[in-house]
Amino acid sequence: MENGLWEVLGSKGLLKKHEFIRILVQCLYSLGFKNSASCLEIESNISYKSADYEFLEKQVLSGDWDSCVAVLDRIFDHSKDDTRNTAVYLVFKQCLLEYLKRGDVSLALNVLRKQAPMLRMGKEKIHRLACDIVYSNEMESGEVDSCLVQGLRKKLLVELEKLIPLPIVIPERRLEHLVETAVMDQIDTCLYHNSWDAVSLYKDHCCGRDQIPSETVQILMAHKNEVWFVQFSNSGKYLATASSDCTAIIWKVLDDNKVELKHTLESHQNPVSFVSWSPDDTKLLTCGNAEVLKLWDVDTGVLRHTFGNNNTGFTVSSCAWFPDSTRLVCGSSDPERGIVMWDTDGNEIKAWRGTRIPKVVDLAVTPDGESMITVFSDKEIRILNLETKVERVISEEQPITSLSISGDGKFFIVNLSCQEIHLWDLAGEWKQPLKFSGHRQSKYVIRSCFGGLDSSFIASGSEDSQVYIWNLKNAKPLEVLSGHSMTVNCVSWNPKNPRMLASASDDQTIRIWGPGKPNKPENWLYNQKP
Repeated sequence: MENGLWEVLGSKGLLKKHEFIRILVQCLYSLGFKNSASCLEIESNISYKSADYEFLEKQVLSGDWDSCVAVLDRIFDHSKDDTRNTAVYLVFKQCLLEYLKRGDVSLALNVLRKQAPMLRMGKEKIHRLACDIVYSNEMESGEVDSCLVQGLRKKLLVELEKLIPLPIVIPERRLEHLVETAVMDQIDTCLYHNSWDAVSLYKDHCCGRDQIPSETVQILMAHKNEVWFVQFSNSGKYLATASSDCTAIIWKVLDDNKVELKHTLESHQNPVSFVSWSPDDTKLLTCGNAEVLKLWDVDTGVLRHTFGNNNTGFTVSSCAWFPDSTRLVCGSSDPERGIVMWDTDGNEIKAWRGTRIPKVVDLAVTPDGESMITVFSDKEIRILNLETKVERVISEEQPITSLSISGDGKFFIVNLSCQEIHLWDLAGEWKQPLKFSGHRQSKYVIRSCFGGLDSSFIASGSEDSQVYIWNLKNAKPLEVLSGHSMTVNCVSWNPKNPRMLASASDDQTIRIWGPGKPNKPENWLYNQKP
């Protein structure tokens, strides 16, 4: 047939040659290569614009509205087609707008009274059409601006393109869409993909393990006892660690991703098991199961406030910030203390206490500050919308040791003592969680985290002294990182560097993990106070 209508391309014979060429021509035009596009149309005898669309384009740009409606009737088979009526509506909206702009009120009224009803537009739509025009920004008095009119007509063409069926028009930037879809399909099947960089089209996409933290690049040895907690700041420029040596340490992440000690925080009388960064990274909270909550200045390392005291028994097991960095919430392992919201000066704003508030194991606040997620009495998860006061309860069958929320606030994970990590959606659309396993956990509190590009990965500590990494698409570990000599209690993925991970262990060290670099010797950082 003419123009290779039945010719096919590709090893599978799935691509129609004439469609492929039309899309190529469209792509060349959209990229600004008009001469090349025109030459391809002439040589192939295939135009990317169909005859009907070219005729419609000519009539719209010239303002021949009756002809526009005629070609739309030819394009749409059924006169009662809703899409056809919408297209006609847009055409006559432009028609009336131009008439009224020129002052041809009688002509505009004639269209509304006679022609519009004949074109099968209901009374409601005609009334809406009149209102749209009367209140339109273009209905300001003044001389007709031909450039403005042409601009509005071109805008009308764009709107009509969205309504006209295939193959009369080709969706905008069709080739780019097809290529991008193919690339995204390859990325979706690539378990190691962890980069914002553009993907090469010269080869099929496939990442290696060097895209994720898989090798120790530095070991931090400033703590004098087991390290129980580690967390990068929101900006990724700092790292905080907490230890059973009753101290917390603030580390500085340098431009070359090396980490150096900034402040050692010495005020707690008991082991420190939890830290939390304010969203603006200017403040740090520290606490422990047998300790009170303390607020520190990140820049100076100075203790700014102590919430309660050990004598009153107000010990805090976990804490979290609200987005404004002026309010915080903490939960106590003592059921009588419950959950308390404070400001940074130590003023109590709100409290949740009573028989409905049992022992708090862990808690978190979503990044938007709308919801609070709390783990109670080992097996119960409560999600409270702080605005609507609506609460949702999730019950796990095994004890929960920790909670972590994704960067976008849409998901959260909990570590269970049965050696599983469960991933839940915050919206409550899932009936069952996604489950991840492979690590070891039966006796201790093990913490996990989201990380990598778009929070596509989960990392967790383990009682077998290793760090485990999963891709969210696979329930089995993607990587198992060896290096620590005792239980790995906690991990943290740098939120701004998808290839940087930190782990804290009972072996008294913190390991910094980076992309695999063969024959790269480890860097050691000893505990010299600045």
